[in-house]
Amino acid sequence: MVHVRMTPTLLALALATAFPMQAAQAQSAPAPEAKKDVSQLEAVIVTGSRRIENVKDVPQSISAIKGEELDTYNASGQDIRALAGRVPSLNIESDYGRTFPRFYVRGLGNTDFDMNASQPVGLVYDDVVQESIALKGFPVFDVEQVELLRGPQGTLFGRNSPAGVMKFDSVKPGKRFEGYANIGYGRWNAVNMESAVNVPLSPDWQLRVAGLYQRQDNRVHNPLTDATSDLEGYSDKAVRLQAAYKNGGFYGLFKVQGRDYKGTATTFRANIIKRGSNDLVDGFDPGYYPTDGYNVQTLRSQEVSARLRWELDGVTLHSITAYDRAKYYSRGDVDGGFGSRFAGIPDGPSYPGQPALIPFDSQTADGIPYLRQVTQEFRLQSNTNSPLQWIAGVYYFNEKLQVDSFNFDSFAKGDPQNGYAVQHQEAKSYAVFGNVNYALTPDLKVRGGVRYTDDKKDFDAVRTWTPGKALNVDIVGPFYTHPKANNWSWDLGANYSLDKATSLFARVATGYRAPSIQGRVLFGDSISEAKSEKVLSVEAGVKADLLDNTARISATVFKYRVKDMQLTAGSGATNQNRLVNARRAEGQGFEIDAQAIIARDWRTTLGLSYNDTKIKDPNLFVLPCGNANFQFLQANTGCTVLDPAGPLAGTVSINGNPLPRAPKWVANWTLKYSTELAGGELSVLTDWAYKDRYNMFLYEAVEYKAKSALEGGLRVAYAWGNGRYEVAAYSRNITDHRQVVAAIDFDNLTGIINEPRSYGVQFKTSF
Repeated sequence: MVHVRMTPTLLALALATAFPMQAAQAQSAPAPEAKKDVSQLEAVIVTGSRRIENVKDVPQSISAIKGEELDTYNASGQDIRALAGRVPSLNIESDYGRTFPRFYVRGLGNTDFDMNASQPVGLVYDDVVQESIALKGFPVFDVEQVELLRGPQGTLFGRNSPAGVMKFDSVKPGKRFEGYANIGYGRWNAVNMESAVNVPLSPDWQLRVAGLYQRQDNRVHNPLTDATSDLEGYSDKAVRLQAAYKNGGFYGLFKVQGRDYKGTATTFRANIIKRGSNDLVDGFDPGYYPTDGYNVQTLRSQEVSARLRWELDGVTLHSITAYDRAKYYSRGDVDGGFGSRFAGIPDGPSYPGQPALIPFDSQTADGIPYLRQVTQEFRLQSNTNSPLQWIAGVYYFNEKLQVDSFNFDSFAKGDPQNGYAVQHQEAKSYAVFGNVNYALTPDLKVRGGVRYTDDKKDFDAVRTWTPGKALNVDIVGPFYTHPKANNWSWDLGANYSLDKATSLFARVATGYRAPSIQGRVLFGDSISEAKSEKVLSVEAGVKADLLDNTARISATVFKYRVKDMQLTAGSGATNQNRLVNARRAEGQGFEIDAQAIIARDWRTTLGLSYNDTKIKDPNLFVLPCGNANFQFLQANTGCTVLDPAGPLAGTVSINGNPLPRAPKWVANWTLKYSTELAGGELSVLTDWAYKDRYNMFLYEAVEYKAKSALEGGLRVAYAWGNGRYEVAAYSRNITDHRQVVAAIDFDNLTGIINEPRSYGVQFKTSF
């Protein structure tokens, strides 16, 4: 097992001394890089099709975020959620804070909060699928490019990617001795350090090591004793070591990376939603959080991978082997406050015009004490200049997972554990796939692919300690299930070049998500399963370079249908999820992605998307917010449900509702000004992201419809020494916009709020 233990001093020392400097000094000094032509836009090169292509030649909707943009979004030490809304049709959120991100593309995602949750958006980091929630939030540092591949990716990427794929590519080792160090300091004593060193050890070997260290003091205070007193601080450390070897027709890229995170989980804040609205209550203070529970979160993950390539006569053979491990633990006070009406203990906090209501306490933890993932892909593809290009491959996935769930007694000294349940799962998947690209004419190219996937899972769950009862009394389970499924996915696309600057494309594709299991039996006496879902999607669009390559636009219209869509329903007044299949869900809309040089010193980007989603199942009913059931404890409490009543008491129909966490409109805009000044360059960049309102749950309620949000950032920088040195000042969420973005609905009007305004300074040096 690889253990990551770093401090800022050790990280700096490692980057400075990890390599034999005599090897670096033996290399001849590299020639200076040619200065980039800033009067025209650079071509966007993507690899999401498993080929190196200009984005204009790919018959599907793709957006790319380059490393320079990532530096701006991550300036204040933000995590992967900083990418939400930065390209059209993308949303990223989490009920766990800096871990367990959930991705949504064109409205398709999953709100499941269980450690065993599956998602319809695939995440691929350096060609390796990151399936588990414990792997998905790996920090974004020393990354060359992020690509969003919208729509089903069921051919080349396979299972659990019916909504799309987020593809991250870190900077690879190169043949020059170079590196950088980026150090930032900001509000709440936030420290953000990122650095990398690239060393060519010999003509055949290159080495690159990159590291990240982020920390922040606690910014929220709890005045109550016998609980976690200060919250929302963190320490996040990650390192990546890559070695590249090339000799003749063989290329090998070997990687070891790890993460060590310690902090607190999301703070669930009781009674902060004003009943009858989606406003924050009067008197709300984001830095004040009275709670009677404990809060802690830790995550360690490691990966070892080898990407090998053999250039043969007319073909290239690829092998991608990876081994991942992780341990995760997250504990929080889910009821968001203190006390209990049912236990006769005074509850709170109260706000002007909205007295407190905590019917029962809920302090829980979930963890992954053991996760092991093994993946292997072999891919053979043509490497000739023939009009016919092809790819054929096989893929294997094996995951072993244990999930622990704990309950705690908030009213005993030290809040001891008084409940426990455990899940075990082994998942295996096999696939064979193929893809063909054929140039019918120099201007018209068609491509198609097919993939066969076979999935099976072995699962068990048992509750050995029922909350509030003695250990090994009232044992529930064990429950066993062994779902299996297989699927053929396919896609067909065409790309037509009207001229050198403009292309038209169309694509029809299918995708597939494997069967899912919800075995969170700490508060329930059964498990639930969702059978596999299947997606059919159609899209068409145009990509064009305009005005002598000083402007670029990509526009796409799309429509999709999901059969047997997997949804996560709450269970009323219990801290529990259940999986259901909706007969059908539909979505349609458009995306526009544009960039332009509007003057010699001015650049801008604009993104806009519209996603209209609907659940189509007249026979699907769910239990809405459990807090509406406590009127007998206190009048005028609970949420205001808008959906019609269902056939069973307490249920509502969700037919026609939009998919949860799926804003209709998403927009982003940036404007950058740069000019020469005193032998250096001054630059000013502002960026803005807008998300429309959305439902937090499957049902609709006034209180649980998030408001629309507009958040902006600003960065002012000065670079000198031919770009080797840079100082900058930044601010994120510059308007300090605050609102409820998520909620807990089973106990009281508990909300989760967005990140506050942050600001700071940075210094970067490169060599």
